[in-house]
Amino acid sequence: MELQLFKTLWGHEGSLEEAAALCCESGFRGIEGPVPSDPVEREAFVAILASAGLDLIAEVCTSTSPGLYVPEPGATPEMHLQSLREGIERSLHAGPRFVNTMAGSDAWTFGEKVAFHAAIVGLESEYGIPISVETHRGRSLNSAWTTRDILLEVPDLKLTCDFSHFVVVAERLVMDEHPDILTLCADRAFHLQTRVGYAQGPQVPDPRAPEHAGDLVAHERWWDEIWSSQMRRGFEVSTLTPEFGPDGYLHCEPFTGKPVANLWEVNRWIALRQRDRFSQLYSDPSP
Repeated sequence: MELQLFKTLWGHEGSLEEAAALCCESGFRGIEGPVPSDPVEREAFVAILASAGLDLIAEVCTSTSPGLYVPEPGATPEMHLQSLREGIERSLHAGPRFVNTMAGSDAWTFGEKVAFHAAIVGLESEYGIPISVETHRGRSLNSAWTTRDILLEVPDLKLTCDFSHFVVVAERLVMDEHPDILTLCADRAFHLQTRVGYAQGPQVPDPRAPEHAGDLVAHERWWDEIWSSQMRRGFEVSTLTPEFGPDGYLHCEPFTGKPVANLWEVNRWIALRQRDRFSQLYSDPSP
């Protein structure tokens, strides 16, 4: 199994050309981000990725206001499904590997959440493309326990595992307490986003800091479970997007607003560290 790294456009402040250059310099396989809705911008987007030889993971967020990631208040499951349809159809023009979606709402009933995710599985067949659903605060897969219960009802659902959300929702390294949930999530994991959370937030100030070594090691232990499961399931490629981000995730100094870390440096560091770890775990021991 090969590990392929993707760069998120979330928090990238430069041009797409600059993002592509950073990918190529660091050995990343592609970009994860939303496909532009404007046809002219979309064609330019596709051309830049093609020129750089990069692949795309298309990001689709359902029922959000532009530039935001939380669901619009009162948006129904039908509205979220229509939003997802529109995002998929827009993304297909760019030829993505798959669609990664932040979908649904934490405010729905359990029955609504189950029906919604079953419908997502149906959209995979309809559009002929894998759809992987993020574990994310504010969304239907907002906690370890809710995710477990939905997965048991929708066995074909694919997961994008970002366990940092589970940590801050539970205010502890919750996956260590529930190895059964970890195993279930790992066995449904299609894509991995490597951000390190801690008890009081979805993103440690800097994963290189010794005071968060325990949080880092815990998350890496959980990511190892995903790789092991993917190996057993016969994956030829495992995709990983380091997703330390802005928008309140990145810690800043009071009054000055100065960030305590550089997002690209942190994302590059966590990605290359996981590539090294993956190589050590799964390298061929034969001469």
